[in-house]
Amino acid sequence: MNEKILIYEKSQPGRGGGILPEISQSEKDLMALIPEKYRRKNDALLPEITEGEVMRHYIGLSVKNHHIDKGFYPLGSCTMKYNPKLNEKAASIEGFVHQHPLSPCRTALGSLEIMYELEEYLKEISGFDAMSLQPVAGAQGEFAGLLIIRAYHRDKGNVRKKVLIPDSAHGTNPASVSMAGYETVQIKSNERGIISPESVASAIDNETAALMLTNPNTLGLFESEIEKIAEVIHSAGALLYMDGANLNAQLGIIKPGKIGFDILHFNLHKTFSTPHGGGGPGAGAVGVVKNLADYLPLPIISKNADDGRLFLNYDRPKSIGRLHSFYGNFANDLRAYAYIRTLGAKGLKRVSENAIINANYLKALLKDEFDIPYNQPCQHEFVLSCSRQKKLGAKALDIAKRLLDYGFHAPTVYFPLIVPEAFMIEPTETESRETLDEFGKILIAISKEAESDSEKLHHAPYTTPVRRLDEVKAAREFDVCYKG
Repeated sequence: MNEKILIYEKSQPGRGGGILPEISQSEKDLMALIPEKYRRKNDALLPEITEGEVMRHYIGLSVKNHHIDKGFYPLGSCTMKYNPKLNEKAASIEGFVHQHPLSPCRTALGSLEIMYELEEYLKEISGFDAMSLQPVAGAQGEFAGLLIIRAYHRDKGNVRKKVLIPDSAHGTNPASVSMAGYETVQIKSNERGIISPESVASAIDNETAALMLTNPNTLGLFESEIEKIAEVIHSAGALLYMDGANLNAQLGIIKPGKIGFDILHFNLHKTFSTPHGGGGPGAGAVGVVKNLADYLPLPIISKNADDGRLFLNYDRPKSIGRLHSFYGNFANDLRAYAYIRTLGAKGLKRVSENAIINANYLKALLKDEFDIPYNQPCQHEFVLSCSRQKKLGAKALDIAKRLLDYGFHAPTVYFPLIVPEAFMIEPTETESRETLDEFGKILIAISKEAESDSEKLHHAPYTTPVRRLDEVKAAREFDVCYKG
């Protein structure tokens, strides 16, 4: 079968693979509510093909793209790990799937109970006093945190203007800072790849609202002077915000709320089982210390003092308000709830321990073939440099493309920006030693190819359904339309 033939080109009039049920009267009644101008005048131009061809079409598409069920996916900072299908089943339970997001609280007590318990688990895991599940992405969690910081300072009568971030920060950090109306002030990492209390002290002033810090940072290194940094921040009347994108290195080991942080956003879609990388939806739950609880977004899940029933509490005058129409992405909450309940405290700690062991093991396999700018024990990920290979004519991008020929997805390339020709590798806790050994062997083999035939790497990949684009031509002759 010629896979280059589009499904529309296989279409034959009158051919079909299934019989659709007749439209019921109730469905017709609902359709009648749609204004005439929005109703379809003609049948949708769908291909007419057999059921078998439909099945082959979608299976064919699924194996063209690389995904975690197909092969190793060491995408640094993004936590592309295997997620148990059991948690998908939990999120698909009929009673939850059919729960309308506008259901009155009295008819959604089971859903509220799960969200309430999940908040309690997240508080225990993180060490924070209050929680909101409402943000629907990590970036929205950041934004919510910054709005809380702004509300806090305004309540104190001190409207501040600046937020400090390290030079290794995720790109969403300065974007969130700007959206919240603050000015970004960058702090340089030191020779150990972390920031020092001295550098924070030299950058802070009475207009500083907060420091945003990812811990472990994007180099995969723990900010070991965090308690001293917290003292500097708090002595200036500012707050300390933690980007929780890398929390999967700390479960059961460190509680951010107990070492000086005031606010944390979780990435439930990275750390707690929802598949990451599909473009959403995400879940960016926000945790805060006690004196910031009043500013959490509306509504908050609360218990009625009289009968203990749960309800959505809107009576919060200091709140930053609503972030969107509904209360978070509930399916993500369900997956996280199932993940935490399945693993328990010991299992969650083992997740982080295995992630750390895997990253350090893989780094040890590669340290002699690649430059590692910050060659010290890492957490769940590490960053190496392909500068040595670039001198031979093969850039990080070339090596990344060549990995696809061996069935591996590339790590994150060219990030963080402070490492030239960066390769950011996160093996996660779910990969076996044999997989890591094979990946290390292949990456070393590609490095040897850079020595013997770097030109070969310039045209990789060779085995994928889509080959490398001529990037210059693509930029000059932009065309995304199929012409049959």
